[in-house]
Amino acid sequence: METINLAELYDSPTMSWEAVHDRLEADLEPGANDPGTRSDNRGPQRYTCWLHSLNADGSPHANAVGATWADERFWFVTGLDTRRGRNLVRDPRCVLAVSLREVDLVIEGRAALVQDPALLERLAGRWAAEGWPCEVDASAGALTAPYSAQSAGPPPWHVFGIEAASAHGVEVVEPYGATRWRF
Repeated sequence: METINLAELYDSPTMSWEAVHDRLEADLEPGANDPGTRSDNRGPQRYTCWLHSLNADGSPHANAVGATWADERFWFVTGLDTRRGRNLVRDPRCVLAVSLREVDLVIEGRAALVQDPALLERLAGRWAAEGWPCEVDASAGALTAPYSAQSAGPPPWHVFGIEAASAHGVEVVEPYGATRWRF
């Protein structure tokens, strides 16, 4: 992994990917959204992830998505007929941004459609633990639930995982800092 200090101008130390990884594990684990465990600036006891995909003409498209962190990557769901779903099937390059307690983080990489039934079951269990009552629709190779985000389109919802190529973080607490990692 290559680590680049983006805040040398301010004599800020290089941020540790291990510390950011630990923050991802702590902030995005099932149950971390319980009332009283989140800071007041993240909405109703939750974090918000923003996914950026590429339209066919190369222009950016951004949406909030319900994402979770597991197995060293972000996972999210979307209908394949939504704009982001069509974009990712055509061009998997994407960016996911999230604000954690101590760091704002951007992950750049490629989204891959999950087709492994065991992985779908495990991720459905994780989302269910976070409060979304989804289950695997084996015939569609996707998830279904009584509801989803208004922008997700109708069920079934397919799961994508982002394989990170790089990330950059900005530490919002002392000692402050900004770092890029290339994986």
